[in-house]
Amino acid sequence: MTTPQGPSRGDSPEWNRPSRPPGAPKRPIPPAPQPAPPSDSPTRQIPGGGRSYPAPPPPNRPPPPRHPPGRQPYPPAPRPGPSGPPPGQQEQATTRLPTEPPPKVAQSRRRFSRRSVSVVLAILLAVIVAVAVGAELWVRHLATSKVAQAVQCEVQDSASVSFASMPPVLWQYLSSHYPDVSVQTAGNQVRSAKGMKVTIDIKDLRLSDANNSKGTIGALNGTITWSTEGIKESIQNAIPELGSFVASKVTTNPSAGTIELQGLLDSATLKPQIVNNGLSLQVVNLTALGSRMSTDTVQKYLDDLTAKATQNYPLGIHADSVKVTDSGVEATFSTTNATIPANSSSQTGHDCFSGA
Repeated sequence: MTTPQGPSRGDSPEWNRPSRPPGAPKRPIPPAPQPAPPSDSPTRQIPGGGRSYPAPPPPNRPPPPRHPPGRQPYPPAPRPGPSGPPPGQQEQATTRLPTEPPPKVAQSRRRFSRRSVSVVLAILLAVIVAVAVGAELWVRHLATSKVAQAVQCEVQDSASVSFASMPPVLWQYLSSHYPDVSVQTAGNQVRSAKGMKVTIDIKDLRLSDANNSKGTIGALNGTITWSTEGIKESIQNAIPELGSFVASKVTTNPSAGTIELQGLLDSATLKPQIVNNGLSLQVVNLTALGSRMSTDTVQKYLDDLTAKATQNYPLGIHADSVKVTDSGVEATFSTTNATIPANSSSQTGHDCFSGA
């Protein structure tokens, strides 16, 4: 059994053609397409015989893609070429979108931000501390000056003042309450008494303008020391008539509680006592070989000296005790629940405490 030969390439098979009706003229067979002439292009492919091929594309133009009928052709593969827009086409402007910084940059920014905040807070704290310290120093100076001026006015000697460390003086000044104030004079004199020194401790000082007063003092305790050299100088300056009694020296006898005034020919023995809330030197023995002074005359001069120095203090300050020491005389003074008057006067004739 033999396999029937198929039609030659380019000719339709007879068995595949429709039957022609009898008597119909026979249509001529179109000639087969001639192959294209050869081309000088090295990339041209020579088609096989019997099948028609499309003409090759001209040079510098890509050949059309082949695809089966009824399907969309695939897009041509991009040609490698230089980056950037094709020639003749302007590059369109693009807008860069913000991107998140890398983690290390963000972390460093956070550290820098925290450091900046810390620096600002440190500077602010330093400024606040500087202002507070400045205000504290200024108020301390103001309060010290007022108290020192009041004491200097009363005793006629320079004085130093100190306040309790707590609470701060700024707070004490704003509240007008000073729990503890210490005052100490230079020791040059107290009024007309030379060589006399005063130490004062004031408790619970409250300043206010009410009920015709400048405030109140809870307690005041003071100590007066009067040296033997100060007693001698005071008698020589304030009582020239008694200069012969202290021409040599002044000594003390603590066991007997007496003071010895010794001159070339005259001498006197004095005993310190409290008289009229102040200090007094009472004449115990008098030897006046070089003068004709009596005991009463000498006592009168001494009373005038001690009264001016230790009596009539303001605020009800009075002497509590007195004793003789190796270096001189020591007396204590005090007052409690004292009212600072709005206007007052003392032995000096000045209103010393009302302006404090």
